[in-house]
Amino acid sequence: MNRKKGVGILAAAALFALAACGGGGGSEEGESSGGFTEGASGDKAKDPTAEGPAPEVEGAKTGGEIDVLVPDPDSGPDTLDPAALWSVTGNGLAQSLLFRSLTQFRLDPDTGSYVLVPDLATDLGTPNDDFTEWKFTIKDGIKWENGDPVTAEDVAYGMKRSFDSENFATGPGTSYSNPYFKGGAKYQGPYSSGDKFPAITVDGNTLTLKMSTPFPEMDYYGIFPAMGPVPVKGDTAPPDYGLHPLATGPYKIDKFVPNKSLTLVKNDQWDPATDPARHQYPDKYTFSFDTDPSVSDKTVLSTAGEGDNTIVTSMLAQSYTKAQQDGLSDRTLVGPQPCTGFSYPVYDKIKELEVRQALAFAYPYEDAWSAAGELVGVTLANGVTDPSLGFGVLPPGMAGRQVFNPKIEGETIHYDPDVAKKLLAKAGYEPGEYEVSWVYDASTPEGKAAAEQVKLAYEKSGFKATAYPYTGGSLYDVWTDPDNPLHKKINIQGVAWCQDWPSAATFLPVLFGKGSAYNTGGFDEPSVDKRMDEIKTLPLDEQADAWGDLEQEVMTDYQPVINRGYYQVIFGFGSNIGGFANDTSVGGAPNYRNIFVK
Repeated sequence: MNRKKGVGILAAAALFALAACGGGGGSEEGESSGGFTEGASGDKAKDPTAEGPAPEVEGAKTGGEIDVLVPDPDSGPDTLDPAALWSVTGNGLAQSLLFRSLTQFRLDPDTGSYVLVPDLATDLGTPNDDFTEWKFTIKDGIKWENGDPVTAEDVAYGMKRSFDSENFATGPGTSYSNPYFKGGAKYQGPYSSGDKFPAITVDGNTLTLKMSTPFPEMDYYGIFPAMGPVPVKGDTAPPDYGLHPLATGPYKIDKFVPNKSLTLVKNDQWDPATDPARHQYPDKYTFSFDTDPSVSDKTVLSTAGEGDNTIVTSMLAQSYTKAQQDGLSDRTLVGPQPCTGFSYPVYDKIKELEVRQALAFAYPYEDAWSAAGELVGVTLANGVTDPSLGFGVLPPGMAGRQVFNPKIEGETIHYDPDVAKKLLAKAGYEPGEYEVSWVYDASTPEGKAAAEQVKLAYEKSGFKATAYPYTGGSLYDVWTDPDNPLHKKINIQGVAWCQDWPSAATFLPVLFGKGSAYNTGGFDEPSVDKRMDEIKTLPLDEQADAWGDLEQEVMTDYQPVINRGYYQVIFGFGSNIGGFANDTSVGGAPNYRNIFVK
């Protein structure tokens, strides 16, 4: 899942909120972590027998309205089409409040972990012996917001839309539906290929899904809105449907202005007796995207009452520090995110391994983080702040992860201009001869300050450095669009990625697979693609270690990305907000399922 709030070489206070969904632990209000903790979890807890209604949240009350401020540079979703959603911000609100899908996560209040439970399906699905076929039975009694029944045909139709890589090029279907489902490589969804698709069939209330390769984690993929219903009779061609899609969750859309605001009100057709995870406590949610970070922080920390019913999804480090000094620590929460941020050198432009390694030594990790408004070692960390974290791809805590902390020119990775110059010389370049260029978020002072730190560090390290300012929205608009003029100019792209569920299969193929939308640097090594395909066919208990070995191989032999840090997020919430918790099941967003107004 992309993290629309990220940091470093290309961004500002934070870049990205792509919705990686994980099953790790989630801190609750008042349990802020003072240092860096593991954001992912190898513990794949499941409860296939969970039924609605969801257990009541202690002290919860019904009523009231909540304002959610999503600070710049996170511009929020540009569409709410279920097939397109693949970001922390978008999936966080959609999965918890708007849309139901085959499965979902529920917070276990006793353990603090997120547990996979049924949603639209009666259980977590039934696979055959080699996981090349799955069956899901859809519950009776689920309704659209207009009162019409949700049918298995609607669910099948919604799933088929996820294969449309033209209309939903940056949706999760490109990494999971198309590669895993039988015939998915050629099927392009109902608009282009028609509604008949033998890999998804319906018999009564039962869906049968056929795979081209074993997919033991189909139950986890079931959490995505893309694995949920779209009305067969009420669908309109993209992008129209994404402007006001029909809801099946506890809330429905009152008003949506893409990349600006979203207002949700209660959906009176949602039946809590069918839902084992969600609640419907507040009367209304109002989301404001791309807000001024400092103004958002001041609002939520105000003691005059204006921010009592407010949530800020990402707080600046200086605001967090001031909150601690002012005795407002109970208004903040530092929560882990199973996410990693990267600089992504364009593979066919920066061809020499030594140059890519030089970039790892040229990046001013702590200076850039501080300038960007991050709390060094807390909201961003890697091997610079803690050698045990290393500089790999997979976030701390993920099963199979091995610490990547190599010796290059006799040194472990850190900001060191002299080592960078040595590596450039080894590649045949004199100081100032090799130009690197990137785009940065220029819409905030923090973004500009971080870019200046990076530019100075690159120049000290022997590079000629060119930074292009961008104020048009999310940097992903540049990184994932090959036709964007800035995309064509630069030779360092970026990405910040979060797990979609607790598996490296949601990281390495997305970042390094040929043609993947979030392989923003265009990394292309046939041997790596082949090995990734092989790992997917291994017994499930062998896959984690195999992914970990491949991560080491890719980073050692190619260094396709530079680790700019593992993430944690600082939330802020008003004194009247109850039930607040970090939802690591979507990469680190508020757990809207349980929030209430005190």
